Amino acid sequence: MASERECFELSGPLQLTSIDWQNTQHQRSVAACLVQGVYVVERDRQEEREGSQALAPPWWEFFHFKLLRKLVDDVGFSIFGAIYEFKPPPSLCNSPLEGIPRFVIAFRGTLTKNDSVSRDLELDVEVVRNGLHRTSRFEIAMQAVRNMVAAVGDSNVWLAGHSLGSAMAMLAGKTMASNGIFLKSFLFNPPFVSAPIERIKDKRVKHGLRIAGSVITAGLTLAMKAKQQPQQRSHSEENPFTTLSAWFPSLFVNPADDICSEYIGYFEHRKKMEDIGAGAIERLATQNSLGGLLMHAMGKQPAPDPPLHLIPSANLTVNLTRSRDLKEAHGIHQWWRDDLQLQSEVHKYR
Repeated sequence: MASERECFELSGPLQLTSIDWQNTQHQRSVAACLVQGVYVVERDRQEEREGSQALAPPWWEFFHFKLLRKLVDDVGFSIFGAIYEFKPPPSLCNSPLEGIPRFVIAFRGTLTKNDSVSRDLELDVEVVRNGLHRTSRFEIAMQAVRNMVAAVGDSNVWLAGHSLGSAMAMLAGKTMASNGIFLKSFLFNPPFVSAPIERIKDKRVKHGLRIAGSVITAGLTLAMKAKQQPQQRSHSEENPFTTLSAWFPSLFVNPADDICSEYIGYFEHRKKMEDIGAGAIERLATQNSLGGLLMHAMGKQPAPDPPLHLIPSANLTVNLTRSRDLKEAHGIHQWWRDDLQLQSEVHKYR
């Protein structure tokens, strides 16, 4: 049985009959709807809704997109992503094309339905373990991104994702950015693997914990570098984090969502450390995971891979609108609303 959230006529932004592609609110709403389209096309598959019964097409057709290709997992064969192509009607063909994506590659998050839940949860665990880059689903996604960029150019491609799909889009974007290709990216409720320090109400306690964490992380990073062989050390001096700093993905987070809210503190803390003259410590700490470094220091695992969730620069948008519960705070549906109380800030790694 279809839920109201799957039906565009009941839940979609019907007021967006004319898109201003220079308007960041319109961009956000369209990107969120295209991600929702991936959720619903997979639900259509599960419920065997075809033809006129399918609920997914309005989520992209309303904005003049065509579903070019479904991205299918090789385990369980669920649809986890989609490639959309912008196909404007003749009446819009003479409109300026600036700011319009020719193609959008979108990834859904976890679906708690029988046909896909076990595989999705398996990948959620890989996000926590910092192992998403080793999964076959990510390999399929990465190949699709590379092929599309090679075919049409990076300026014509947007990435979008929600939750697990946001982690997928972030990793794809980081991989491309490490090669100097910076894709416009919309990352909704991206997972931040950490204790939810942001939930602590006492600002002094919160700030103290963050400073302590930064000092320990920076110290462990320096100790690990000191242990490296000279050849390894010269190679590691080419800091990949600095290379990524020219990529500014758009992150959309909700402070009531423990899955992503730590991004708020992550970027705020960096600014505070600069203000108190401890920027050098934080520049080391901000690119490393304390958990991974501790496990390595105790001999429990080899030198950790760069943490998936840590990024040097971002356009961070926080939804300050009150959420009724975690489900609403983490939901994709909040991001196409036009009545949100939003706070946006650009964070650049220096």
